[in-house]
Amino acid sequence: MIVGALGLVEVRGLVTGIHVLDAMIKAAGVKHICTKKKMGGGLVTVVVEGDVGAVKAAVEAGGEAGSRISEVFCAEVIARPHEGIIEYLK
Repeated sequence: MIVGALGLVEVRGLVTGIHVLDAMIKAAGVKHICTKKKMGGGLVTVVVEGDVGAVKAAVEAGGEAGSRISEVFCAEVIARPHEGIIEYLK
């Protein structure tokens, strides 16, 4: 399966992560891949996939939504990710 891009936004708190995901999906035609919760520190990473333009728009919207509620630690777009990364995340 070839994915155009992955978008990742890492924030503090599950509630913030849910707001981020909501903003990302509403902003662009992206698909939610997973939400990873890290033990300790309360960090949550929201991951979406789609074409590069949609993922860029989604990550920007998600980062803005997250920063209104809590801390955003990272917002990143990975264009043409290796298939192994997709399988790892699922």
